[in-house]
Amino acid sequence: MLLSSRTFDPAYDEHSFDHYFTGSVRPWLIPLAASQPPPFGPSAEGWPLSGGAAEAAAGKAAAGDEHSGQSTTPASDADSAPGEQPPRSPDVDPEAEQRLVPFPVASDAYRDLRAARGGVLWVKESRDEGELGSRRAQASGEKTPDQLIRWDFESRKSLTLAQKVTSYAVCSSGERVVVRHEDSVTVVPAVRTVEEDDAERVTVDLSRLRLQVDPAAEWRQMFAETHRLMAQQYWREDMDGVDWDAVGRRWRPVVEKVRCHSDLTDLLWEMVGELNTSHAYVLPQGEAPGAERALGLLGADLSSCDHGWRIDRILPGDSSDPKARSPLLAAGVGAREGDVITAVDGHPVDPVSGPAKHLVGAAEKPVELTLRREGAERRVVVVPVADEAPLRYQDWVRSRRDYVAAASGGRLGYVHVPDMQSTGWAQLHRDLHKASRAEGIIADMRFNGGGHTSQLVIEKLAQRVVAWNTVRHQPQALPYPESARRGPVVLVANEYSGSDGDIVNAVAQTLDIGPVVGVRTWGGVIGIDGRFDLVDGTRVTQPKYSYWIGRYGWGVENHGVDPDIEVIHDPGQLFTEEDPQLDRAVAEALRGLERTPAAAAPDLPAPRVADSAG
Repeated sequence: MLLSSRTFDPAYDEHSFDHYFTGSVRPWLIPLAASQPPPFGPSAEGWPLSGGAAEAAAGKAAAGDEHSGQSTTPASDADSAPGEQPPRSPDVDPEAEQRLVPFPVASDAYRDLRAARGGVLWVKESRDEGELGSRRAQASGEKTPDQLIRWDFESRKSLTLAQKVTSYAVCSSGERVVVRHEDSVTVVPAVRTVEEDDAERVTVDLSRLRLQVDPAAEWRQMFAETHRLMAQQYWREDMDGVDWDAVGRRWRPVVEKVRCHSDLTDLLWEMVGELNTSHAYVLPQGEAPGAERALGLLGADLSSCDHGWRIDRILPGDSSDPKARSPLLAAGVGAREGDVITAVDGHPVDPVSGPAKHLVGAAEKPVELTLRREGAERRVVVVPVADEAPLRYQDWVRSRRDYVAAASGGRLGYVHVPDMQSTGWAQLHRDLHKASRAEGIIADMRFNGGGHTSQLVIEKLAQRVVAWNTVRHQPQALPYPESARRGPVVLVANEYSGSDGDIVNAVAQTLDIGPVVGVRTWGGVIGIDGRFDLVDGTRVTQPKYSYWIGRYGWGVENHGVDPDIEVIHDPGQLFTEEDPQLDRAVAEALRGLERTPAAAAPDLPAPRVADSAG
């Protein structure tokens, strides 16, 4: 029995013209004997109406095997007679896959298939939110948890053993299951569903657990584990010429001088740093101290004034990004630039430190502000955010979009891709459809934090309009492909374009999609998968996936991508209206339009049938 992703049932993307596959996993079974029917589906002898199905199936299998001379009765080595060979699986041949039979359940997101008495178990994953969690933003209630499902061979039906599961294990007898959901552990029967008050349901009292740790011994083991994992997972077996055993011997004595976890982290960083390879990380886990006292932020620029602190500027939110929520522009607040905050929860605003003193621990919690406007005061309720970064990021993107539009006279569109993960993919699609309607596109890859979706981004940027679709009652012809560029693409990069942010620029150059304007990128393209944690949860990574890229070969690692046109953005210009890199990118795109005008929809042809009245 196995779980396999063999279902190809595409659904339409709701934001762009695309198909996607989801819920493609299903449990499958391969009868080892060619003559043995599966425990569901048609059978020559039929199936019992109730009870005994498993025994009947076993009897049929045994009867069928009388002709093959092979036994299907399980036997351990201890039960076998001296010198007797244990039974072998019958008829496992190259055609065995043709006997693959799906369980009669719908394909979905399943994982962790395990055997239990009289059936099999698996986890059905919840799919009520995407990678970013935006689908449930401001929704009431908890997200739907994963469920533990049992398929029962006797009844030939599925049932839910546990409504909430993170992981589970089946006991050796197959009779009971240990189910973990977040920080709770319960033991339930493996053969039937039990209610909360059922005596067969046992909640494990984890509060009684005690753990003693010898930190020095643990640190020695963590050092050895980090060294071993790197030797096994590094992208080259020869460690790129580094004597890794010698590195371990040199740093191992230092472990005895470690006095705290921070010392160990520093030591591990020093050891893996000897490989001179990107993405070799040591990342302690755990919540930063004081998280429960996170400062509530109002999403505004404030300054001290008479009677309180003035709202100089309110950052506009973006309704498509739940994290970019503007507290002062929320419904019912009605704040304006120029309003003065005089009190927070009834406490006068400090003339020196401002509202922040009274917003400690107020992140994502209702807070009362007293606002003064033209001598009149009113009280409003706001919900401060814990992080202004998404709000300020969207404001920055908006300003760069307007900058490009102004500099090009509205001829060029603009997209920024902050990373090559789900966040960047979502951001690209916020702007690409509109940007592609312009004559050309500025694709800003500055500050791109990397990831793994560069090939998807390249696919989008490489498309160009090759046809037009004219539709009755549609004022403008539609480009083909949809969201393809009409004219030139110019990429912009800086020293913070890294990892997959390196790759996207190198591949764009290799494919001649467009020039790269800016400065040399970060230079780290040996990627990781983040599979391994140390015993205390510290995450260690092993550079495992190295890239050879046409124009650069192996040369991007530890060097970066050289821009086609170097433009240095001086730090002194970061907080001014100037953006010399965008200025040059716009100039290059307009120069490209002079050489090759943007694709434009053709005029309609003359009618095929001439007007006879003429």
